[in-house]
Amino acid sequence: MKKFDAKTFFADNLVAVIFLVITLISIPLSGLSSTLIIDEILTRIGRNAFLVFSLILPILAGMGINFGMVLGAMAGQIGLIFAMDWQISGIQGIIFASLIGMPISVFLGWIAGTILNKARGREMVTSYILGFFFNGIYQFVVLYLFGSLIPLHNKAISLSRGYGVRNTLNLDPVRQVLDNMIMINIKGVHIPVGTYLIIVALCLFIVWFRKTKIGQDMRAVGQDQHVAGNAGIAVDKTRIQAIVISTVLACLGQIIFLQNMGNLNTYNAHDQTGFFAAAAILVGGASVAKATIPNVFIGVVLLHLMYIVVPKAGQNLFGDAMIGEYFRQFIGYGAIALSLVIHAWRTKRAQEKEREALRTGTANGEAK
Repeated sequence: MKKFDAKTFFADNLVAVIFLVITLISIPLSGLSSTLIIDEILTRIGRNAFLVFSLILPILAGMGINFGMVLGAMAGQIGLIFAMDWQISGIQGIIFASLIGMPISVFLGWIAGTILNKARGREMVTSYILGFFFNGIYQFVVLYLFGSLIPLHNKAISLSRGYGVRNTLNLDPVRQVLDNMIMINIKGVHIPVGTYLIIVALCLFIVWFRKTKIGQDMRAVGQDQHVAGNAGIAVDKTRIQAIVISTVLACLGQIIFLQNMGNLNTYNAHDQTGFFAAAAILVGGASVAKATIPNVFIGVVLLHLMYIVVPKAGQNLFGDAMIGEYFRQFIGYGAIALSLVIHAWRTKRAQEKEREALRTGTANGEAK
């Protein structure tokens, strides 16, 4: 049995430990009841986990954090706009939005994957810039094409000038339909079992997918692209498949997220999708080279627990809730930065150890 090494454990989970310490200090200062905190956490797990899961496969394929998942979020929002335009409500509206958004997300994922294949070693920053580029296209579509080139049947979602979509869409026809599908209330704690079942199904899919040939190919490509290519694996195609699946999952995740919120901020609801998902999975102990299902749940719980208690703690401690808001934004970006720094440091240390081992081996060979 391998001996527990506290130093290695804290080094591997430094970000999670920092968040845990901050949260444990903030909980008593916030003055929030345990029932309220648990209720909020369970709601946020159902709302955000699906989006965070969309990051696992690109990490498995060695492409790092897919900030380009925001493309899938845009596709999901376009699906919801069509659902509201056609006034399709209930679970049918969610299915309709998914059927519209998924083909769009497949196309966008294919474009993104093809571009990222041209930017090997710089996938994360490239996917981040891709998000900005496609955001411009998305803004053009919803601001000008909807109502002019793309007909709008529901005038309630159209701008007064006759074309373009309103800044905020009311999603009451599909509001929390997944959450309320099977909802359990235990002493004031609401458990959205319907949404949780969908998340469990996604977990089972990821476990199964990793065992398939495509999943094994992604793992091989993530470990060493050159060796994978020599083994007969279509490296470029496998990397594109990882991004396409990630983009589709982000599309579905954004639909789940927005149906829980009950409204759609048409022009910027997707802006921070990639940032919050990346922060959550990194806080959960993942890195840009390795991510697991437990990392997702741990990260969502820790990140959103901090988002719940820190603003209130800041208000009680300093008399200003905005201090807590600024602090949680700082911590969120800091989690990503710290994780990237730790990954770069580990990579450099591993390379130095490998070079040292080669020099030692060469020296021993010469001595013989």
